[in-house]
Amino acid sequence: MVIKESSDELNAPAVTAAHDTARPPRRERTTRDYLALTIATAGGIGFIPIAPGTWGAVIGILLYLLVAASAARVFNKTEAQFASFRIVLLLGLIICVVAAGIWAATHCERLFKRKDPGAVVIDEVAGQLIAFVFVPANVGRWSMVAAFIAFRVFDIWKPYPISHLEALESGLGIMADDVLAGVYAAISVGLMIAIYSIL
Repeated sequence: MVIKESSDELNAPAVTAAHDTARPPRRERTTRDYLALTIATAGGIGFIPIAPGTWGAVIGILLYLLVAASAARVFNKTEAQFASFRIVLLLGLIICVVAAGIWAATHCERLFKRKDPGAVVIDEVAGQLIAFVFVPANVGRWSMVAAFIAFRVFDIWKPYPISHLEALESGLGIMADDVLAGVYAAISVGLMIAIYSIL
């Protein structure tokens, strides 16, 4: 059994079964190791000592703003074209971040010799991006703030079955709980926006 670390400071340490965390002989780091570290820590953001998970979510916000700006540059003719292209770009980015995150987080567990190292924040980046899926560009900045807060609440609170997903193998377990927290946040914010539009 090993203690599961986390970038979410309010979570109590969870004891999980050891998965491929045996201490390998000391070796020089390779290009692959540095690539995995760069992806998993979101370019080193995960090494910030205070609330690295929150900083990872901020990277998710910045990536979302980049996607929205790119969509606006390509399609400025109609609202429908812009919205469709923005969602396609966002979903494509989410798929890439989740796939790269699973690989990088798995690799970093071996490098750090810990389950879900606190420096790994690519899961927060992915979850925060997912939280923006139902946020239209014309609603206002409050919707972005709501998506950020909703994701952090679900990521820290971990309602059922989010907490059970952490037990999945290596990088899949690291990513899966934040992906579902992002889905919960996206649904919550989507409902808030729908209610706001009706009123």
